[in-house]
Amino acid sequence: MSDNSVDPSGNTEAFRAFTQSSPQEPAPASKTPLIIGAAVVAVVLIAVIAWLAIG
Repeated sequence: MSDNSVDPSGNTEAFRAFTQSSPQEPAPASKTPLIIGAAVVAVVLIAVIAWLAIG
């Protein structure tokens, strides 16, 4: 009686592809919130300096 089920671990090519594949690295964090925060801080500082200069 023949065995019709195929053992995937018995396939050398599939095993090599599995072991050589690098894990997915997470996407780099977006710098947009940092840029927006820096712009807000700059606007607030300019407004405070202008307010102090006028007052």
